[in-house]
Amino acid sequence: MEMPVPNSTILARKAHLAARLAAVLPSDAVIQDEMETRAYECDGLAAYRCPPLLAVLPRTTQEVSDILRICHEEGVPVVPRGAGTSLAGGALPTADSVILGVARMNEVLDTDYDNRVIRVQSGRTNLSVSGAVEEEEFFYAPDPSSQLACAIAGNIAMNSGGAHCLKYGVTTNNLLGVTLVMMDGTVVEIGGAHLDAGGLDLLGVICGSEGQLGVVTEATLRILRKPEGARPVLIGYDSNEVAGACVSDIIKAGVLPVAIEFMDRPCIEACEAFAKAGYPMCEALLIIEVEGSDAEIAHQLELIIEIARTHNPVELREAGDADQAARIWLGRKSAFGAMGQINDYMCLDGTIPVGSLPQVLRRIGELSQEYGLDVANVFHAGDGNMHPLILFDANKPGDLELCEQFGAEVLKLCVDVGGCLTGEHGVGIEKRDLMLYQYAPVDLEAQLLVKDVFDPKWLLNPAKVFPLSVSEGRRRQVLAAE
Repeated sequence: MEMPVPNSTILARKAHLAARLAAVLPSDAVIQDEMETRAYECDGLAAYRCPPLLAVLPRTTQEVSDILRICHEEGVPVVPRGAGTSLAGGALPTADSVILGVARMNEVLDTDYDNRVIRVQSGRTNLSVSGAVEEEEFFYAPDPSSQLACAIAGNIAMNSGGAHCLKYGVTTNNLLGVTLVMMDGTVVEIGGAHLDAGGLDLLGVICGSEGQLGVVTEATLRILRKPEGARPVLIGYDSNEVAGACVSDIIKAGVLPVAIEFMDRPCIEACEAFAKAGYPMCEALLIIEVEGSDAEIAHQLELIIEIARTHNPVELREAGDADQAARIWLGRKSAFGAMGQINDYMCLDGTIPVGSLPQVLRRIGELSQEYGLDVANVFHAGDGNMHPLILFDANKPGDLELCEQFGAEVLKLCVDVGGCLTGEHGVGIEKRDLMLYQYAPVDLEAQLLVKDVFDPKWLLNPAKVFPLSVSEGRRRQVLAAE
């Protein structure tokens, strides 16, 4: 993976930069020891590592503003970091960059149950947002698999979704406002605790911008009343394609479950060995959950089961109580940990039209044979957000590169059928060089112009999102102007 050559002038000024930052931050907020900075050398895409020049851990918006102002004055790149769970290398540092971690910014600032909003610092973890309001029977809807660890800052950066986004939407559908600190230290408020803001949709630009435009320090989020009840059904099939066709037919019928999750045999076997959820050993498994009143649940499940039976399932299991429901979900929630116990893997994130599921799953199987690497499929089938897990041996020379080539072909396939490179993991460095496959040069130029406005010196989150060949001219202009 190509990265820009570190700026030797910045490397030589490390002590000077550390002193300036230490002058405006608490004594424990600046990390400069080389061994300690290694804790920030990678994120969830652990195949690539690079210790940063420094790491800083602010607690307030003002401290973030001071950090960015100093780095802007010194011409030092800054890599924003939430909890470091990105699977696309979104928080990978460069050797001449400062990691700005928001993990200590984890307070609830305000809760308004009448208007169903909560305002939090962006370092707060996803699951703890729901934890802060659950006593009042509210919850925060986006639920990525890493919700126990991932931060709201990262959720906003990547526009994260989760199993229940089919009904409730992804982060952008549940984000009402942010406090954003720009690279020069300017603090701006975008949106707020209201349904919609007038003027340009700047909030839509910020959500999913992967730390390219500014650092989000506070977020106003929509919270919802918990549903009266929820019930999952587990459906097994003897082929991936048939399971995909079932999902497509459910969506075509106008039924809106809260979640439709897909697992194939390799993933089923690993999850069963790990979590012992009682899954049937079949080729493909669907977990479909509906919610509402007892009557609503019964009606929706009746429709779903009727559709499922037309595809001749080998197993159909409806949860009869809370314990059975928890066991149906147990294996799915354990999927990534279970796969990690048996193999190194790369988790992809392409998104496709739901009607293309059978075709894409078949082609992924063919690519698996062509590349000689196994693949396990586990994903949010209802909205077409696929997560193929390509299994490889990190200790075998050439295996990582082969895995990346395989992954690139899968992502190109997603684009070819009318989908896109990423659903919720972001572009980062993983998909950076594939942006030219999805976007025409004129489309990328429009995105670069937005970056120019928010970050004219191109100091925020370097080497992410845009192919280096595309951004090279702008980066050269910045260096020439210094």
